[in-house]
Amino acid sequence: MKLLSIAVPCYNSAAYMKKCIETLLYGGDDVEILIVNDGSSDDTGKIADAYAALYPNIVRVIHKENGGHGSAVNTGLEHATGLYFKVVDSDDCVREEPYRRILHALEVLTGGDKRLDMLISNFVYNKEGERRHKVMRYKHALPVEEMFTWKDVKHFRKGQYMLMHSVIFRTKLLRESGLKLPEHTFYVDNLYVFQPLPFVENMYYLDVNFYDYTIGREGQSVNEAIMISRIDQQIAVNKLMYDYFTENLTKIMAVKKRYQYMFSYLEIITTISSVMLVKSGTEENLEKKQALWRYFRKKDLRVYLSLRLGLLGRLVNMPGKSGRAITLSAYKIAQKFFHFN
Repeated sequence: MKLLSIAVPCYNSAAYMKKCIETLLYGGDDVEILIVNDGSSDDTGKIADAYAALYPNIVRVIHKENGGHGSAVNTGLEHATGLYFKVVDSDDCVREEPYRRILHALEVLTGGDKRLDMLISNFVYNKEGERRHKVMRYKHALPVEEMFTWKDVKHFRKGQYMLMHSVIFRTKLLRESGLKLPEHTFYVDNLYVFQPLPFVENMYYLDVNFYDYTIGREGQSVNEAIMISRIDQQIAVNKLMYDYFTENLTKIMAVKKRYQYMFSYLEIITTISSVMLVKSGTEENLEKKQALWRYFRKKDLRVYLSLRLGLLGRLVNMPGKSGRAITLSAYKIAQKFFHFN
Protein backbone atom coordinates (compact mmCIF):
# COMPACT_ATOMS: atom_id res chain seq x y z
CA MET A 1 0.00 0.00 0.00
CA LYS A 2 1.23 3.47 -0.89
CA LEU A 3 1.56 6.20 1.71
CA LEU A 4 -0.07 8.92 -0.38
CA SER A 5 -2.34 8.94 -3.42
CA ILE A 6 -2.37 12.15 -5.46
CA ALA A 7 -5.19 12.64 -7.94
CA VAL A 8 -4.45 15.00 -10.84
CA PRO A 9 -7.68 15.92 -12.67
CA CYS A 10 -6.78 16.76 -16.28
CA TYR A 11 -8.96 18.25 -18.98
CA ASN A 12 -7.11 19.52 -22.06
CA SER A 13 -4.09 20.07 -19.83
CA ALA A 14 -1.36 19.27 -22.39
CA ALA A 15 0.11 22.77 -22.29
CA TYR A 16 0.99 22.71 -18.58
CA MET A 17 0.50 19.28 -16.99
CA LYS A 18 4.14 18.18 -17.40
CA LYS A 19 5.38 20.73 -14.87
CA CYS A 20 2.79 19.51 -12.38
CA ILE A 21 3.64 15.82 -12.80
CA GLU A 22 7.41 16.40 -12.71
CA THR A 23 7.11 18.03 -9.28
CA LEU A 24 4.89 15.23 -7.98
CA LEU A 25 7.49 12.63 -8.99
CA TYR A 26 9.74 13.95 -6.21
CA GLY A 27 7.69 11.74 -3.88
CA GLY A 28 9.15 8.56 -5.35
CA ASP A 29 7.74 5.14 -4.49
CA ASP A 30 5.87 6.40 -1.41
CA VAL A 31 3.39 8.06 -3.74
CA GLU A 32 0.98 6.99 -6.44
CA ILE A 33 0.08 9.67 -8.97
CA LEU A 34 -3.37 9.11 -10.42
CA ILE A 35 -3.70 11.13 -13.62
CA VAL A 36 -7.41 11.34 -14.40
CA ASN A 37 -7.90 12.19 -18.06
CA ASP A 38 -11.38 13.68 -18.02
CA GLY A 39 -12.33 13.24 -21.66
CA SER A 40 -9.63 15.54 -23.06
CA SER A 41 -9.53 16.27 -26.79
CA ASP A 42 -5.85 17.36 -26.89
CA ASP A 43 -2.68 15.36 -26.11
CA THR A 44 -3.42 15.07 -22.38
CA GLY A 45 -4.05 11.32 -22.63
CA LYS A 46 -0.87 10.66 -24.60
CA ILE A 47 1.26 12.65 -22.17
CA ALA A 48 -0.31 10.82 -19.22
CA ASP A 49 0.29 7.41 -20.81
CA ALA A 50 3.92 8.33 -21.51
CA TYR A 51 4.49 9.10 -17.82
CA ALA A 52 2.82 5.84 -16.82
CA ALA A 53 5.15 3.94 -19.16
CA LEU A 54 8.21 5.70 -17.71
CA TYR A 55 7.15 5.34 -14.07
CA PRO A 56 4.91 2.24 -13.88
CA ASN A 57 5.32 1.89 -10.11
CA ILE A 58 4.29 5.50 -9.45
CA VAL A 59 1.97 6.77 -12.18
CA ARG A 60 -1.41 5.35 -13.09
CA VAL A 61 -3.73 6.81 -15.71
CA ILE A 62 -7.51 6.64 -15.68
CA HIS A 63 -9.18 7.63 -18.95
CA LYS A 64 -12.83 8.56 -18.61
CA GLU A 65 -15.61 10.46 -20.31
CA ASN A 66 -15.82 14.13 -19.45
CA GLY A 67 -17.59 14.75 -16.17
CA GLY A 68 -15.92 17.86 -14.83
CA HIS A 69 -13.51 18.47 -11.97
CA GLY A 70 -15.70 16.89 -9.31
CA SER A 71 -16.14 13.73 -11.36
CA ALA A 72 -12.37 13.48 -11.84
CA VAL A 73 -11.78 13.84 -8.09
CA ASN A 74 -14.41 11.16 -7.42
CA THR A 75 -12.67 8.85 -9.88
CA GLY A 76 -9.29 9.48 -8.28
CA LEU A 77 -10.68 8.67 -4.86
CA GLU A 78 -12.31 5.48 -6.15
CA HIS A 79 -8.97 4.23 -7.53
CA ALA A 80 -6.73 5.42 -4.68
CA THR A 81 -4.78 2.78 -2.76
CA GLY A 82 -2.78 5.15 -0.55
CA LEU A 83 -3.40 5.68 3.16
CA TYR A 84 -3.79 9.39 2.48
CA PHE A 85 -5.27 11.32 -0.42
CA LYS A 86 -4.57 14.68 -2.03
CA VAL A 87 -5.80 16.53 -5.11
CA VAL A 88 -3.36 18.57 -7.18
CA ASP A 89 -4.77 20.47 -10.15
CA SER A 90 -2.89 20.03 -13.42
CA ASP A 91 -1.99 23.72 -13.73
CA ASP A 92 -0.47 23.82 -10.24
CA CYS A 93 2.67 22.25 -8.79
CA VAL A 94 4.38 21.42 -5.50
CA ARG A 95 7.75 22.22 -3.94
CA GLU A 96 10.29 19.48 -3.38
CA GLU A 97 11.62 20.06 0.14
CA PRO A 98 8.20 20.72 1.75
CA TYR A 99 6.91 17.65 -0.14
CA ARG A 100 9.60 15.46 1.42
CA ARG A 101 8.85 16.86 4.87
CA ILE A 102 5.16 16.11 4.45
CA LEU A 103 5.82 12.53 3.37
CA HIS A 104 8.14 12.04 6.35
CA ALA A 105 5.49 13.45 8.71
CA LEU A 106 2.81 11.17 7.26
CA GLU A 107 5.07 8.16 7.68
CA VAL A 108 5.91 8.98 11.29
CA LEU A 109 2.34 9.86 12.25
CA THR A 110 0.95 6.71 10.66
CA GLY A 111 2.86 4.67 13.20
CA GLY A 112 1.72 6.74 16.17
CA ASP A 113 -0.88 6.05 18.86
CA LYS A 114 -3.43 8.46 17.39
CA ARG A 115 -4.88 8.16 13.91
CA LEU A 116 -4.20 11.19 11.72
CA ASP A 117 -7.27 12.37 9.81
CA MET A 118 -6.04 15.52 8.08
CA LEU A 119 -2.67 17.15 7.46
CA ILE A 120 -2.56 20.87 6.67
CA SER A 121 0.22 22.84 4.99
CA ASN A 122 0.60 26.26 3.37
CA PHE A 123 -0.04 27.17 -0.23
CA VAL A 124 1.21 30.05 -2.35
CA TYR A 125 -0.98 32.20 -4.59
CA ASN A 126 0.95 32.46 -7.84
CA LYS A 127 -1.09 35.27 -9.36
CA GLU A 128 -0.36 36.07 -12.99
CA GLY A 129 1.41 39.41 -13.44
CA GLU A 130 2.43 39.84 -9.79
CA ARG A 131 6.02 39.59 -8.57
CA ARG A 132 5.16 39.11 -4.89
CA HIS A 133 3.03 36.12 -4.07
CA LYS A 134 0.71 35.84 -1.08
CA VAL A 135 1.18 32.79 1.14
CA MET A 136 -1.79 31.26 2.92
CA ARG A 137 -0.43 30.01 6.23
CA TYR A 138 -2.12 28.93 9.43
CA LYS A 139 0.42 29.26 12.24
CA HIS A 140 -1.71 31.79 14.12
CA ALA A 141 -4.75 29.50 13.99
CA LEU A 142 -3.28 26.01 14.37
CA PRO A 143 -0.67 24.36 16.59
CA VAL A 144 2.52 23.72 14.63
CA GLU A 145 4.03 20.25 14.18
CA GLU A 146 1.95 18.48 16.78
CA MET A 147 -1.18 16.35 16.69
CA PHE A 148 -4.22 18.38 17.73
CA THR A 149 -8.02 18.35 17.73
CA TRP A 150 -10.69 20.97 17.04
CA LYS A 151 -10.54 22.05 20.69
CA ASP A 152 -6.96 23.22 20.13
CA VAL A 153 -7.83 25.35 17.07
CA LYS A 154 -7.48 29.11 17.57
CA HIS A 155 -9.11 31.92 15.61
CA PHE A 156 -9.17 31.89 11.81
CA ARG A 157 -9.11 35.33 10.26
CA LYS A 158 -11.66 36.26 7.59
CA GLY A 159 -10.34 35.07 4.27
CA GLN A 160 -8.18 32.42 5.93
CA TYR A 161 -9.56 28.95 5.26
CA MET A 162 -8.27 25.45 4.65
CA LEU A 163 -8.70 25.02 0.92
CA MET A 164 -8.15 21.99 -1.30
CA HIS A 165 -4.58 23.14 -1.88
CA SER A 166 -3.74 22.99 1.83
CA VAL A 167 -5.21 19.66 2.94
CA ILE A 168 -4.36 15.97 2.81
CA PHE A 169 -7.11 13.65 4.09
CA ARG A 170 -7.01 10.08 5.29
CA THR A 171 -8.39 8.18 2.30
CA LYS A 172 -10.76 5.98 4.29
CA LEU A 173 -12.19 9.04 6.06
CA LEU A 174 -13.15 10.62 2.73
CA ARG A 175 -14.94 7.44 1.74
CA GLU A 176 -16.67 7.10 5.11
CA SER A 177 -17.85 10.71 4.89
CA GLY A 178 -19.85 9.81 1.80
CA LEU A 179 -18.07 12.44 -0.26
CA LYS A 180 -19.40 12.45 -3.81
CA LEU A 181 -18.82 15.67 -5.71
CA PRO A 182 -21.38 16.73 -8.33
CA GLU A 183 -20.43 16.33 -11.99
CA HIS A 184 -20.18 19.08 -14.60
CA THR A 185 -20.01 21.68 -11.85
CA PHE A 186 -17.30 24.16 -10.98
CA TYR A 187 -16.39 25.27 -7.43
CA VAL A 188 -16.88 21.78 -5.95
CA ASP A 189 -13.54 22.14 -4.17
CA ASN A 190 -15.52 24.02 -1.51
CA LEU A 191 -17.55 20.87 -0.84
CA TYR A 192 -14.36 18.81 -0.79
CA VAL A 193 -12.96 20.77 2.18
CA PHE A 194 -16.33 21.13 3.92
CA GLN A 195 -18.24 17.85 3.93
CA PRO A 196 -15.50 15.66 5.50
CA LEU A 197 -14.87 18.00 8.46
CA PRO A 198 -17.39 16.44 10.89
CA PHE A 199 -15.44 13.19 10.50
CA VAL A 200 -12.07 14.83 11.22
CA GLU A 201 -10.76 14.49 14.77
CA ASN A 202 -6.96 14.47 14.73
CA MET A 203 -5.05 17.03 12.66
CA TYR A 204 -1.43 18.02 12.09
CA TYR A 205 -0.09 21.28 10.64
CA LEU A 206 3.27 21.72 8.93
CA ASP A 207 4.24 25.36 8.38
CA VAL A 208 5.77 24.76 4.94
CA ASN A 209 4.93 26.33 1.57
CA PHE A 210 4.07 23.12 -0.23
CA TYR A 211 1.56 23.94 -2.97
CA ASP A 212 1.87 26.54 -5.73
CA TYR A 213 -1.63 27.61 -6.74
CA THR A 214 -1.86 29.37 -10.10
CA ILE A 215 -4.46 32.13 -10.15
CA GLY A 216 -5.34 34.74 -12.74
CA ARG A 217 -4.85 32.54 -15.79
CA GLU A 218 -7.22 33.44 -18.63
CA GLY A 219 -10.26 31.18 -18.63
CA GLN A 220 -9.67 30.00 -15.07
CA SER A 221 -12.80 29.21 -13.08
CA VAL A 222 -11.95 31.72 -10.32
CA ASN A 223 -11.59 34.56 -12.80
CA GLU A 224 -14.26 37.08 -11.78
CA ALA A 225 -15.93 37.38 -15.19
CA ILE A 226 -15.95 33.59 -15.53
CA MET A 227 -17.47 33.25 -12.05
CA ILE A 228 -20.33 35.54 -13.01
CA SER A 229 -20.93 33.62 -16.23
CA ARG A 230 -21.07 30.40 -14.18
CA ILE A 231 -23.00 31.85 -11.28
CA ASP A 232 -25.64 29.10 -11.38
CA GLN A 233 -22.93 26.57 -10.53
CA GLN A 234 -21.66 28.73 -7.67
CA ILE A 235 -25.23 28.92 -6.35
CA ALA A 236 -25.66 25.15 -6.69
CA VAL A 237 -22.53 24.49 -4.62
CA ASN A 238 -23.59 27.12 -2.07
CA LYS A 239 -26.95 25.37 -1.65
CA LEU A 240 -25.32 21.95 -1.28
CA MET A 241 -23.06 23.34 1.46
CA TYR A 242 -26.04 24.90 3.22
CA ASP A 243 -28.02 21.66 2.94
CA TYR A 244 -25.16 19.61 4.35
CA PHE A 245 -24.59 22.07 7.19
CA THR A 246 -28.24 22.23 8.25
CA GLU A 247 -28.90 18.50 7.85
CA ASN A 248 -25.85 17.63 9.98
CA LEU A 249 -26.12 20.54 12.39
CA THR A 250 -26.40 18.46 15.56
CA LYS A 251 -23.19 16.56 14.79
CA ILE A 252 -21.36 19.71 13.67
CA MET A 253 -22.38 21.63 16.81
CA ALA A 254 -21.10 18.85 19.07
CA VAL A 255 -17.68 20.52 18.82
CA LYS A 256 -17.96 24.28 19.18
CA LYS A 257 -14.83 25.28 17.28
CA ARG A 258 -15.67 22.98 14.40
CA TYR A 259 -19.10 24.60 14.20
CA GLN A 260 -17.57 28.08 14.25
CA TYR A 261 -15.13 27.23 11.48
CA MET A 262 -17.70 25.55 9.25
CA PHE A 263 -20.24 28.34 9.77
CA SER A 264 -17.61 30.93 8.90
CA TYR A 265 -16.71 29.05 5.73
CA LEU A 266 -20.36 28.76 4.73
CA GLU A 267 -20.73 32.48 5.42
CA ILE A 268 -17.85 33.48 3.14
CA ILE A 269 -19.08 31.24 0.28
CA THR A 270 -22.55 32.79 0.64
CA THR A 271 -20.99 36.26 0.58
CA ILE A 272 -19.10 35.43 -2.62
CA SER A 273 -22.31 34.17 -4.26
CA SER A 274 -24.21 37.28 -3.22
CA VAL A 275 -21.48 39.72 -4.28
CA MET A 276 -21.06 38.11 -7.69
CA LEU A 277 -24.82 38.33 -8.25
CA VAL A 278 -24.82 42.00 -7.25
CA LYS A 279 -21.72 42.76 -9.31
CA SER A 280 -23.26 41.32 -12.49
CA GLY A 281 -25.81 44.14 -12.31
CA THR A 282 -28.63 42.31 -14.09
CA GLU A 283 -32.18 42.16 -12.79
CA GLU A 284 -32.18 38.41 -13.37
CA ASN A 285 -29.18 37.89 -11.08
CA LEU A 286 -30.50 40.26 -8.43
CA GLU A 287 -33.61 38.08 -8.31
CA LYS A 288 -31.38 34.99 -8.07
CA LYS A 289 -29.76 36.52 -5.00
CA GLN A 290 -33.14 37.04 -3.38
CA ALA A 291 -34.14 33.50 -4.33
CA LEU A 292 -30.97 32.11 -2.74
CA TRP A 293 -31.68 33.80 0.55
CA ARG A 294 -35.33 32.70 0.40
CA TYR A 295 -34.06 29.14 -0.08
CA PHE A 296 -31.91 29.48 3.06
CA ARG A 297 -34.84 30.80 5.07
CA LYS A 298 -37.18 28.01 4.00
CA LYS A 299 -34.58 25.29 4.58
CA ASP A 300 -33.55 26.27 8.12
CA LEU A 301 -34.68 29.48 9.80
CA ARG A 302 -32.10 29.36 12.60
CA VAL A 303 -29.08 29.07 10.31
CA TYR A 304 -30.63 31.61 7.92
CA LEU A 305 -30.93 34.17 10.70
CA SER A 306 -27.36 33.56 11.82
CA LEU A 307 -26.17 34.27 8.27
CA ARG A 308 -28.57 37.12 7.54
CA LEU A 309 -28.01 39.05 10.76
CA GLY A 310 -24.22 38.72 10.69
CA LEU A 311 -22.04 41.55 9.43
CA LEU A 312 -21.50 39.98 6.00
CA GLY A 313 -25.17 39.05 5.66
CA ARG A 314 -26.22 42.61 6.37
CA LEU A 315 -23.58 43.98 4.02
CA VAL A 316 -24.64 41.94 0.97
CA ASN A 317 -28.34 42.57 1.54
CA MET A 318 -28.35 46.35 1.75
CA PRO A 319 -31.39 47.63 -0.14
CA GLY A 320 -31.47 49.73 -3.31
CA LYS A 321 -28.79 50.99 -5.66
CA SER A 322 -26.96 52.86 -2.92
CA GLY A 323 -26.87 49.73 -0.78
CA ARG A 324 -25.49 47.67 -3.65
CA ALA A 325 -22.87 50.34 -4.27
CA ILE A 326 -21.74 50.05 -0.64
CA THR A 327 -21.61 46.26 -1.01
CA LEU A 328 -19.34 46.51 -4.06
CA SER A 329 -17.10 49.15 -2.45
CA ALA A 330 -16.56 46.87 0.55
CA TYR A 331 -15.85 43.99 -1.82
CA LYS A 332 -13.16 45.99 -3.64
CA ILE A 333 -11.46 46.83 -0.36
CA ALA A 334 -11.50 43.16 0.67
CA GLN A 335 -10.23 42.19 -2.77
CA LYS A 336 -7.16 44.39 -2.38
CA PHE A 337 -6.54 43.22 1.18
CA PHE A 338 -6.89 39.48 0.58
CA HIS A 339 -5.59 39.45 -3.03
CA PHE A 340 -8.33 37.17 -4.32
CA ASN A 341 -9.76 37.01 -7.88
